Amino acid sequence: MTSPTLACHVLRDGAGVPLLLLHAFPFDHRMWAPVVTHLPDGLRVLAVDLPGHGHSDLGGIPPSLDAAADAVYATMRAQGEGNVVVAGLSMGGYVALALADRHPDLVHGVGLLDTKSTVDPDEVRANRLEIARTVEDTQTLDAVKGMPAKVLGPTSHLERRSLYPTVDHWIRSQSPAGVAWAQRAMAARPDRTHVVAEFDGPVAIVVGAEDQITPVADAKHLAAASRDATLTIVPNAGHLSAVEEPAAVAAVLAALHTRATRR
Repeated sequence: MTSPTLACHVLRDGAGVPLLLLHAFPFDHRMWAPVVTHLPDGLRVLAVDLPGHGHSDLGGIPPSLDAAADAVYATMRAQGEGNVVVAGLSMGGYVALALADRHPDLVHGVGLLDTKSTVDPDEVRANRLEIARTVEDTQTLDAVKGMPAKVLGPTSHLERRSLYPTVDHWIRSQSPAGVAWAQRAMAARPDRTHVVAEFDGPVAIVVGAEDQITPVADAKHLAAASRDATLTIVPNAGHLSAVEEPAAVAAVLAALHTRATRR
């Protein structure tokens, strides 16, 4: 099956190896806008909308993060990109690992933000599948309407209240089909700790100190598995560290890009 190309957004023009950003569930490329404003001038920054999200349709591909990674690869090749430094948050991190696993020729460095390499516990997997069924049956996003409260940390709820309606708007602008697809894809993902261990480029691991979805312990597991990783725990951030503390995340990604492209 031929992989579809995805909607690709140039968030900043520049030269050289681009920084490719992969969004969390259930968002799209817009979540990276706060980070881009803090990245160095001259750095080319791309972001794709993963299948069924933002401006990308599902393209008939099965619910699989491997298929998503193949679509990202096809999109980069269609854009004429030979290599990238890829960074993904949450679901985007799962896809980044799949990309490094399946297409190592493309990937010079990997950023893993508020994500993990292990599979979901049975109860989490079952909940994902139930959400997928519910959004398909109802053709609404009511099953995920409580997500802003879960992905934003306590500090954001107290001090960054304007983020809540923004995050809620991003979620509500997704499609039920895309949400169901992503939940099934994440439920079926394999353990990819071996990819972190075998990857021969630099890895940057970021986690919000207040992240309760993929907490600091998951980030430390990733760091321990890697042969060349930095671990950054971002104070006052929850699961959406890139939205809650974009300057801190941008500094890590800029440093990763420098490490990866100087090799």
